[in-house]
Amino acid sequence: MAAMVAVGGGKDRSSPGGGGAPQVDTGKYVRYTPEQVEALERVYSECPKPSSLRRQQLIRECPILSNIEPKQIKVWFQNRRCREKQRKEASRLQTVNRKLTAMNKLLMEENDRLQKQVSRLVYENGYMRQQLHNPSVATTDTSCESVVTSGQHHQQQNPAAPRPQRDANNPAGLLAIAEETLAEFLSKATGTAVDWVQMVGMKPGPDSIGIIAVSHNCSGVAARACGLVSLEPTKVAEILKDRPSWYRDCRCVDVLHVIPTGNGGTIELIYMQTYAPTTLAAPRDFWTLRYTSGLEDGSLVICERSLTQSTGGPSGPNTPNFVRAEVLPSGYLIRPCEGGGSMIHIVDHVDLDAWSVPEVLRPLYESPKILAQKMTIAALRHIRQIAHESSGEMPYGGGRQPAVLRTFSQRLSRGFNDAVNGFPDDGWSLMSSDGAEDVTIAINSSPNKLVGSHVNSSQLFSAIGGGILCAKASMLLQNVPPALLVRFLREHRSEWADPGVDAYSAAALRASPYAVPGLRASGFMGSQVILPLAHTLEHEEFLEVIRLEGHSLCHDEVVLSRDMYLLQLCSGVDENAAGACAQLVFAPIDESFADDAPLLPSGFRVIPLDAKTWVGTMQDPPSGTRTLDLASTLEVGSGGTTRASSDASSASNTRSVLTIAFQFSYENHLRESVAAMARQYVRTVVASVQRVAMAIAPSRLGGQLELKQTPGSPEAQTLARWIGRSYRFHTGAELLRTETQCTDSSLKALWQHSDSIMCCSLKAAPVFTFANQAGLDMLETTLIALQDISLEKILDDDGRKALCTEYPKIMQQGFAYLPGGVCVSSMGRPVSYEQAVAWKVLSDDDTPHCLAFMFVNWSFV
Repeated sequence: MAAMVAVGGGKDRSSPGGGGAPQVDTGKYVRYTPEQVEALERVYSECPKPSSLRRQQLIRECPILSNIEPKQIKVWFQNRRCREKQRKEASRLQTVNRKLTAMNKLLMEENDRLQKQVSRLVYENGYMRQQLHNPSVATTDTSCESVVTSGQHHQQQNPAAPRPQRDANNPAGLLAIAEETLAEFLSKATGTAVDWVQMVGMKPGPDSIGIIAVSHNCSGVAARACGLVSLEPTKVAEILKDRPSWYRDCRCVDVLHVIPTGNGGTIELIYMQTYAPTTLAAPRDFWTLRYTSGLEDGSLVICERSLTQSTGGPSGPNTPNFVRAEVLPSGYLIRPCEGGGSMIHIVDHVDLDAWSVPEVLRPLYESPKILAQKMTIAALRHIRQIAHESSGEMPYGGGRQPAVLRTFSQRLSRGFNDAVNGFPDDGWSLMSSDGAEDVTIAINSSPNKLVGSHVNSSQLFSAIGGGILCAKASMLLQNVPPALLVRFLREHRSEWADPGVDAYSAAALRASPYAVPGLRASGFMGSQVILPLAHTLEHEEFLEVIRLEGHSLCHDEVVLSRDMYLLQLCSGVDENAAGACAQLVFAPIDESFADDAPLLPSGFRVIPLDAKTWVGTMQDPPSGTRTLDLASTLEVGSGGTTRASSDASSASNTRSVLTIAFQFSYENHLRESVAAMARQYVRTVVASVQRVAMAIAPSRLGGQLELKQTPGSPEAQTLARWIGRSYRFHTGAELLRTETQCTDSSLKALWQHSDSIMCCSLKAAPVFTFANQAGLDMLETTLIALQDISLEKILDDDGRKALCTEYPKIMQQGFAYLPGGVCVSSMGRPVSYEQAVAWKVLSDDDTPHCLAFMFVNWSFV
């Protein structure tokens, strides 16, 4: 049966929905046969918008279209594209409608739960008022439990009474524990067993991650999430059970026993180990029962709890150096949605035994926000990420599939966790220290066991024997948002990294001899280029390749003259994510970037501490001291501890824990040298991070130019006035020509002066304390890193001799002219200048404050 096509008016009758296309009036009707429609559809699948030449070619190649005019074929393709667009839009709107319907149902359930919680709180409030107005009634029961009238709430505030031991070999006893766990989990997921408080910034919507809440005043810490994903319940359950794939702190999960139940479910006895977040706390392990079952409404439930003396059940394995933590009834409720997809309720409720860690670190184990970010939100994000990748709409990065890139991210994170924790069963052992306890050195002489059999480790470890060395340290930061610090470290690598150390790490991946970098590196690194590879759906984590452009000044510096590559993982850089851990982890790679390339991750991890719950062994430091050594705060005991003020001012005095770990491969005969280099390098990085932290602290931001100097040093405006006044006093000439005499104009004139002007301290080994913009450009540095540069380092031999000759004259007469010559920037590049002027800068009371230098008409050679 042929299809009628209205050519007149330009309407295509070959299929419905021809409206909306441009109309061509040819004045006649044409019938499309099924063969003609098939031919046109075949061309459309290859080229939805053919050109005029392609349409004419189509008519010549397909005789069955010879009775159709080219203009009508153009209209057919226009209508076909319009129908395709309408179908896609209709499908999208249906998907959004399903999401909104499911979200509306979720919000109604949440509203019912909140109404129940409000009713209970109103009842408890009335009960408390009655006790306050009737003291005789209140004193009849002096226990604090009497004010809690809700049975579920009472159960949360006070641990359950010990139950009799169940027979470990009796499945019925384990099933009873499982059913109790299921009931308690559901009371948390959809009931009022826990007082949930919604996290700030987590607003529900069709494209949001879901509804996120944290516990308030309950035993342990808990977090809850509700969200929608476009995966079926069985697939969601499979992903959630594979905890190491999404929970970055999970070291291993061993399912020791699997017991089927009569209702079609399964009971699993699980032993899990988790990493410690810092070098200053022990890792945790868990012994749990996990119960998977279906509900009558078609939902799938996976619930879990620890097996303890109070719950009964078999006892689990004990591993040295691990602290046993407890999982309170937790789990996942997965409901199928109409039209596909799932609605997920996640509850994580744990007791991490916070009292076993130093007081300064307890907020890491007592914060439900940290738990929410690490476990609850991470699980939901991972499922959403898998669903997005499964849709086929996610582009591949670097020609690799998303699963491969995700494996790289997991390997970087896991390798960094292994370095921070240094487990003996992975082959790690501590080296003897040099007397200072600020940096810990650990070695691993069995690296193949650590990197795994699936990784090609032949590049890292030579045939003559070697291993891995890790230098690590932790410190306390003040008034520095973790996200801001990590973002700065990522974008300004030159502020803290040593090109010589980077070159040493890169050399391990090449067929070149090992060489330990010394104190002097005549080569220098150029700019860094960030090459994005992949990012998660919400951009909270991204994987990238860093290319460090290398240069050299002499022919024997072959290693430094080659570009170096790092695989880098950055996460937690959203400053609005409450409780989020910010992390920057990287590992050297070679140009081939093979899927089985060995990775030795190093990097930084910054975890926020709740200011209101922080306690330590020191009073709050003065505002000028922004960073503290964490080791000095770890004297845990009953005496000598003072609690930090928790008033309103504490909100602006936030603290976080920074953990640094750097890994290096070594050959046995160079182990001691590499250890000394690594220890000194980490100390240098710590000092650099401290300066960066001082510079980017929010209380220090806002000004266009502020000096980062020790207490007692002048502010920038005052120093600018001293420099200009002293130059005029000694030489009789005007250095800073300004229209007004205000200090702001003097500072601006000094900062924008075309010649390089810099100040150095009056010490035996002078170091620079200030430079204007031209001075920073000449030295190829920043105000933050300026204090690392000494005057002797930039002058050549002739310049040092001239300065030594003229130094007495400078101190007696106040100034001296130095001949032109060549100096060296901080990056090793030679700089020529026509003349230099040195003068003594005097303070308001005419005492010497520093020396100032001006390099006239400088340029790079």
